[in-house]
Amino acid sequence: MNKEQINDIIGWDIVNWSKSFSFWDKHLDVKDKNFKCLELGARQGGLSLWLALNNNQVVCSDVSYTDQQHELDKTIALHKKYNCDNKISYEAIDASNIPYENHFDIVVFKSVLGGVSIGSEKRLEQKAIDSIYKSLKPGGKVVFIENLEGSFLHMYARKKFVGWGSKWHYIKLNELIGLFSKYEDLKFKTVGFLGAFGKTEGQRNFLGHVDTVLEKIAPKSYRYIMIGIAKK
Repeated sequence: MNKEQINDIIGWDIVNWSKSFSFWDKHLDVKDKNFKCLELGARQGGLSLWLALNNNQVVCSDVSYTDQQHELDKTIALHKKYNCDNKISYEAIDASNIPYENHFDIVVFKSVLGGVSIGSEKRLEQKAIDSIYKSLKPGGKVVFIENLEGSFLHMYARKKFVGWGSKWHYIKLNELIGLFSKYEDLKFKTVGFLGAFGKTEGQRNFLGHVDTVLEKIAPKSYRYIMIGIAKK
């Protein structure tokens, strides 16, 4: 993939979050497989674009597509930019109640679990992961990048400077690992420490390059991104 494609797929904090590709490439081959795929919480459908560029069929879903036509229009425009829209269909799917069973080879999501419980009186992260499990074919895989709680500095900064930081549920590393207990296998790595503190994309990218070195000494529990693949 070229730089423009990576930028369009990842969208923000690109240096740290795009580290997912090198990890996934080690453990998963999606090239020319014609997999049946689902992206949850897609927003502008970056991971749907990644899968379609690799010649797979994708259901790109986000609950906003029901009543926010402008969000769906931006998503479709991105996919048309790369002539991938013929490989992608669009649905509004609740991640905690996926209306498919034993259907998908691959389910993907990026920064979704922390938001599934917003507006609910219950924590729905486990329900979402179990719903993904049900939707996958035997041997199918969920491929994801998710925000972690990180260090106390991350949590303080989010509450202080991020408008929705107190509503989003930033998950502890061990908690997130535990959500996949039903799966046959989970492979993961954690990345990022300073990148989360950048106020602009330029700052985040600079700090992301610093993180590439810092990750060698920063404790896993202090990092704010988990990249993973879990097999049903």
